[in-house]
Amino acid sequence: MTDIASASTLGASSPSRTTSVNDTPYTFEESRKRIFAIFAASSGNLVEWFDFYIYAFCAIYFAPAFFPKSDPTVQLLNTAGVFAAGFLMRPVGGWLFGRLADRKGRKASMVVSVMMMCAGSLIIACLPTYAAIGTAAPVLLLAARLLQGLSVGGEYGTTATYMSEVAMRGRRGFFSSFQYVTLIGGQLLAVVVVVVLQQMLDEAELKSWGWRIPFVLGAVAAVVALMLRRTLTETASHKTRAAKGAGTMRELFTHHKRAFFMVLGYTAGGSLIFYTFTTYMQKYLVNSAGMSIKTASNVMTACLFIYMCMQPLFGALSDRIGRRSNMLLFGALGVMMTVPVLTSLQGVGSPLVAGVLITVALAVVSLYTSISGIVKAEMFPPEVRALGVGLSYALGNAIFGGSAEYVALGLKSIGLESYFYWYVTAMMGIVFVVSLLLPRQATYLRHDK
Repeated sequence: MTDIASASTLGASSPSRTTSVNDTPYTFEESRKRIFAIFAASSGNLVEWFDFYIYAFCAIYFAPAFFPKSDPTVQLLNTAGVFAAGFLMRPVGGWLFGRLADRKGRKASMVVSVMMMCAGSLIIACLPTYAAIGTAAPVLLLAARLLQGLSVGGEYGTTATYMSEVAMRGRRGFFSSFQYVTLIGGQLLAVVVVVVLQQMLDEAELKSWGWRIPFVLGAVAAVVALMLRRTLTETASHKTRAAKGAGTMRELFTHHKRAFFMVLGYTAGGSLIFYTFTTYMQKYLVNSAGMSIKTASNVMTACLFIYMCMQPLFGALSDRIGRRSNMLLFGALGVMMTVPVLTSLQGVGSPLVAGVLITVALAVVSLYTSISGIVKAEMFPPEVRALGVGLSYALGNAIFGGSAEYVALGLKSIGLESYFYWYVTAMMGIVFVVSLLLPRQATYLRHDK
C-alpha cells in the first residue's frame, strides 16, 4: 500500500500546507488495498457485534440451563454478569485496547480483540449446564460474558481509528460509515440466525442444544475475521507508536483534555438517542403503542435494515458539507423531532406509519452514527487517538446509552413517561452546543494521505 503508514502523520505538523483532495491522487492498486483494509477491519466489527448481540437474543433459551430459579445465588450472579459485561467492562476495554493500539499498533489491538470475542463465544457454546457442574456453570458463563464485554468495549475505538486512518482522503466520511453498517449488520444477522433456527427447531430442541449453534457460528466467523485482520497493513509508524506518552492517560488528559470531554459530550447524546430509537424502540412499540411483539419485531427489523443502508449516504454527505455541519444538523434536528416523534408513536395505530416515523428519526440519528468514528478520530493525534476515541465512547455509551432503557421504563412505571422524551431532547441540546465548538476543519487527519 502506498505508505498507509503516512495516514498517521499529524496534520498539525505542517499547518501552512493547503493540499487539496486531488493533489495526491490514489493509484488503482492503492485504492484497492485501502478498500480491502476497510473491508477486513469492518468484517471483524460485524462479527464482534454479532457475537455480542446473539447472547441477548438466545438468553431466553439457555437461561434456565444456567440460572435455575431454585438457587438465589445463581440469580445474583446472573444480574451481576449482565451489569458487569454491559457497563463495567466496556470502559475497561476502551482503555485497555486503546492503550494497546496507540503503543503497539492498530492491527495488534484489532487482532487481540477479535481473538478474545472468539474465545468468549466458543466458551459459551461448549459450556456444561448447571445440572452437570453446578454453580461453576454460571460462573464460567459470567467469565465468558466479561471477556466478550471487554472485547466489544475495545473494538469501537480501535476500529474507528484504523478505518479513519486508512480511508481515502476526501471520502473518509463515506468509508468510515461502514463501521456502523457492520455494527447494525451484526445485530440484524443475529436476529436472522435466531429466526432461522426457530423455523428449523422446536422450542424444546432450542432450549436443549439449539441455542449453542449461533455461538459456534460466531466463533467460526471470528476465526475468518482474524485471518483477514492478520493481513492488514499497520497505519501508525513505529516512530509515532514509540513516542513518549503514547497511549497513556497522562498524555491524553494533559494535552487533549478538551477534545476528550467534547467527544464525551456528543457521544453521550448520540448514544442515548441511538439506543432510544433502536434497542428500546421495540419495547416502546409494545408497552406504549400497544403493538404485538411479533409486529413490533417486524417493524424494527425493517427499520434497522433501512437504517443500515443509510449510513454510507450520510457519511458521503459529511464529505461534502463537513463533519461539523453534520453534527450541527444532528443536534438541531434531534432537539426538534424527539418529542413529536415519540409522542406520535405512543398513539400510532398503523405499523406502516410507525415504521415511517422511526425511519425519519433514524435518518436524523444517521447524521451522527455515519461519522461517529471519523469525527472523534479527527479530534486526537495518532499517539492517543485510539485511547481518546475508545475511552470517551465507552464512557458515554455505558453511562447514557446503556441506561436509556432503564431510565425510560423507570419513568414510565411512575407515570412520567413523557419526561424521558424531554431528557433525550435536553441531551441533544448538549450535542448541538458541543458541535458549535467543533473546529470548522479537522485538527488532525486533515492533511494525511
